[in-house]
Amino acid sequence: MKDVFSKAFKLLLGSDMQALSLKPLISRPLGKFTERELIQLESQIGAELFGPVPKGTRREFFNVDAKNWIWHEEWINAKGVLQTMTTRYEIQPKGILKVRVGEPYLFIEGEELRNLSLAVQTYYERSMREIYKVEPHTINQAK
Repeated sequence: MKDVFSKAFKLLLGSDMQALSLKPLISRPLGKFTERELIQLESQIGAELFGPVPKGTRREFFNVDAKNWIWHEEWINAKGVLQTMTTRYEIQPKGILKVRVGEPYLFIEGEELRNLSLAVQTYYERSMREIYKVEPHTINQAK
C-alpha cells in the first residue's frame, strides 16, 4: 500500500517523483545560476499555469524539492490591504497533503489532485524545455 501513491504519480506523469526534482540539472549550461535563481526562473513558468496573473497580483508556483511544491499569491484587496496565500503541497506515501496556515491539513483528491498533477507535469515539461534546454523524455534515458 505504501507504494500505491508513487505508482499513481508515475502513471499520471509518466515519471517518478524523484525525476521531477529539477535542481540536479544545475550542472547543465545554466550551471552558473544559483539554486534560488533557478527557482525564480521556474516560478515564472509556474505562475502562468493557473491562468493569467491578474494585474497587481504576484504569483509563484515551484518545487522546493521532489516532495514539496509551493503556490504563493500576493494581491491588494479592495481596502488596499496586502493579502497573501501560501499553499504547500507535500508528497507523501498516502497522497498529497495540502498545507496552509490557519487551515486543517488535508489530502487532496478529485479535481484538485488532477489539476495539481497536470500543473506539475506542465511545469516540469516547460522548465526542461525553456530553462534547461532539454527534452523531458530524454531525462530518464540519460540515467
